[in-house]
Parts: sequence; structure tokens; C-alpha cells
Amino acid sequence: MKDYKKSWSIKLTKRINSREKDIWNLISSPNNLELFHPFCKSNKVIKWPGQGSIDELTYLNDIKLVRNFIFWNENKGYELLIGKENGEKSLVEWDIFKKNNNNFLSITVYPHYMRNRSKIISFFPYFIFVKPNLKKYLESVLGGLNWYLKNKKTIPKNHFGKHKWFS
Repeated sequence: MKDYKKSWSIKLTKRINSREKDIWNLISSPNNLELFHPFCKSNKVIKWPGQGSIDELTYLNDIKLVRNFIFWNENKGYELLIGKENGEKSLVEWDIFKKNNNNFLSITVYPHYMRNRSKIISFFPYFIFVKPNLKKYLESVLGGLNWYLKNKKTIPKNHFGKHKWFS
């Protein structure tokens, strides 16, 4: 298997105002991104649930990415590879945890961008271009999840503002 963790990563953690079980039930349900992902146009299931699950995420700008779930830890999280069907893949880890009686969800992304370059060469592109845009993206996704669990309604499109990669 490819060393997906060779690249720089970005991790964002957010306190979620719901029970761990409610967080898990949401993120492990079929078509879940349609409920809380503010840049999601559609989230079509190909195979579900558990390890080996596959779905297709279509963004508001019609970019289509396939998610292949390579690790599934019931009630705790999962790992997936995401990318264009026959293109490079990024590793994404979703992790639910409790700290000081609060529930948190963290998402860590190991982007495929410049993975095969040395960290010296990829340093500036990563910190100037990739990291700020991925951070904004993850803030919107985690914010949308928290918003959905609180309001029990589908998140409005671009609810936290547009994103230049996905809106």
C-alpha cells in the first residue's frame, strides 16, 4: 500500500454538542454528506456500510470524488481514500473522542498534492495554498455537522461562505 502519510497533513478538531452515538450514527449513515456538508451537491452510495464502503461525492461545482473506506471502527470513526475515480488519492481520518466530558470529532487529511516531492520543496505551496484552503474546508464540514445535529435540518449550501475549490 502507498505511504499516504508521507505528505503534510492538516487536522481540525471541533467540540460537537451531541452524544458520541449521535455523531457516529450521522457520519456512518448512507448519503450522510447530503445532510451536513455545505459544499455537497450529492452523496451517492455505491456500497454501504462498513469497511469496504464506497460512495461518490459531487460538489456544488460538479467535481466528483470517490470515497473508499479502508478502515471502519464502529462508534469511533473511519479512514478513507478520496480522489477522482482513476486519479491520485488523499487519506482522510475521522475520529470521534471524548475529553473532559465533551465530545469531539477530528478530521485529518493527508493530501495527495505534492506527496511525491520532498518536504523542502512542498513546504511553501503547502503552507501558502493547501493548508489555508483545507482548513477553511474542514471548518465548514465540521461546522455543518454540528449545525445539523443541533437543528435537525439539512445544512444550506455554502452556509459558512463559498469555497474556491468546491462551490
